[in-house]
Amino acid sequence: MAQIVVRQLDDTVLEAVKARAVANQRSTEAEVRAILASAVGLSPATGAPHAQQPGRFSDFVGIASQRRGQDEIDAYVASLRNEWER
Repeated sequence: MAQIVVRQLDDTVLEAVKARAVANQRSTEAEVRAILASAVGLSPATGAPHAQQPGRFSDFVGIASQRRGQDEIDAYVASLRNEWER
């Protein structure tokens, strides 16, 4: 497996990733792997394409890049907004 180094990472970004890792009960490194896999439209666990609608706003990038219809994108954004407000 490959390794990368991210230089000049803003401290607030790192703290946000650490907080997200705690919330998801995994290490910071595992959280970064999940974020990267999700950002490119892959399932964090298997490396395979998402089988279902993503559950986080960061996953929206994958939906938008698949050229979905505007109604579908709007519905997804609304569902994220509703989830955030809970």
